[in-house]
Amino acid sequence: MAGTTPRRLLLVIVPLVAVVPASAKDYMVGDSSGWKSGVDYAAWAKGKPFAIGDTLSFQYSSAHSVLEVSEADHGACSASNPLRSHQGQSTTIPLTKAGTRYFICGAPGHCASGMKVAITVSGGGGGGSSSADNTATPSGPSVRAMNTKPASGLRSGGATTTDESDSSAAGSGARLAMGLLFGAAGLAAIMG
Repeated sequence: MAGTTPRRLLLVIVPLVAVVPASAKDYMVGDSSGWKSGVDYAAWAKGKPFAIGDTLSFQYSSAHSVLEVSEADHGACSASNPLRSHQGQSTTIPLTKAGTRYFICGAPGHCASGMKVAITVSGGGGGGSSSADNTATPSGPSVRAMNTKPASGLRSGGATTTDESDSSAAGSGARLAMGLLFGAAGLAAIMG
């Protein structure tokens, strides 16, 4: 009877641990300052190891917005052709693909004064890099691949977006299924 308690504990713990992503992080853009004028986004983004599975959280006032734009529009601070547009003071963007994604504030003059960031997402467990510069010239040694079709699955609290498709649920479901599969395999191995 004493041997069944550890086994029961394992039956509960193994599946739970199997579904929790080990390295996914939520990055609040600008840290405690959030997404606003006067923040050095180059300093904020420098050296952060953005990876697939991480999320970006933008917290901002109604005077601001979050636009995902092309590399050219990022460099030119052009808000006229956003790939995605968010308003609503709280936007969470899942990083679901490797490559560089570009974000600016759509309010006139805000991007030119520094409200822009380029996020380079690595293909796996960390090691990505990012920059937030005020020129069209890429900075840093990382390859800055253009994400021609940015990842969908954007979630924003009360935000208006230009793309309502949501693949984050499918991605979460796939991760959950894989976690359950690995958990079941672990249990089968334990049970003998």
